[in-house]
Amino acid sequence: MLPTSLIAHPDHAVVWHDNQLYLLDQRELPHTITFIMCNSGAAVATAIRDMVVRGAPAIGVAVAYAVVLAARERLLNTTNDWREHLNEDFALLAAARPTAVNLFWALKRMREFIATLDHVDPLPALLAEAQRIHAEDIAANQTLGALGAALIDTPTAIITHCNAGALATGGYGTALGVVRSAFAAGNIRCVYADETRPWLQGSRLTAWELHESGIPVTVQADVAAASLMARGDVGWVIVGADRIAANGDVCNKIGTYGLAILARHHGVKFMVAAPLSTVDLDTPNGAAIPIEERAADEVLCCGGQRVAPAGVAARNPVFDVTPAALVDYIVTECGVIAQPDAAKLHALYQTAPIAMD
Repeated sequence: MLPTSLIAHPDHAVVWHDNQLYLLDQRELPHTITFIMCNSGAAVATAIRDMVVRGAPAIGVAVAYAVVLAARERLLNTTNDWREHLNEDFALLAAARPTAVNLFWALKRMREFIATLDHVDPLPALLAEAQRIHAEDIAANQTLGALGAALIDTPTAIITHCNAGALATGGYGTALGVVRSAFAAGNIRCVYADETRPWLQGSRLTAWELHESGIPVTVQADVAAASLMARGDVGWVIVGADRIAANGDVCNKIGTYGLAILARHHGVKFMVAAPLSTVDLDTPNGAAIPIEERAADEVLCCGGQRVAPAGVAARNPVFDVTPAALVDYIVTECGVIAQPDAAKLHALYQTAPIAMD
């Protein structure tokens, strides 16, 4: 069981405790704080697919721990050839969600780490590697938060879309990491959180995180952003990312592309905050990113009640792609790129302190 203090005031969506993995059920927030215990790789894959845990960095961290759980299960049943059988778990986890590249990055890193193991009992080393990935993500968020906040040099209001906070990462947050750091510096007057249909991550999760942190937040309908920008009070749009292509195109929650167009029209700066593990140099541009489509009922229903007429279809793409030309800054823990393009992203990789591929 998790300590009562952690359940009462959760600051991490992914928690390893007493040799078990606990995931904060984000479907229940903000009204109920519930952690789901996962004791197998398959259970983690289901939790990712069912939106218990979401956000590209958090999914990556959860997957790293899932490999530990899967290896533990394989070692109990197939001691001699556990690595071979683990391939089934890797395939299951890879299929959980197709768009967030951190999932595949974490799987690749854990697979490569497994290849180096010659321990009689590999589990302590595997767990240490998963915990390293978790700790590195938190540290990266804190660093990129400071780098992004340094770009905001005067007090302003900002708009954010979906949830790119502690709940979507190992801790602290990407877009909300920038917000936390900029607020501490006195340069955030108010955060406008788009409600983010159809899962309402903005109103349920971002608003909850910011309110718990004492940062002024106002929820608005996704379609209200243009009228707010027209008033001249908003200086920045700050979002996270689920995948950044090699040319700087950014894949994020559906609706981000529209915000970027609005921001450019109104002279509002557009910042993308993400760890370098979200950059995918193997994907040449946004058109090559697989876009997840989820069930139509997520759009046709609200709160379990159908709101559209029977027989009507719905599109439910989870993400869209913002062209690099509409992005003013990409902020990572390894540096800031202004007006991103392929050459600048490749150069950033070359200067990264550790190999990210």
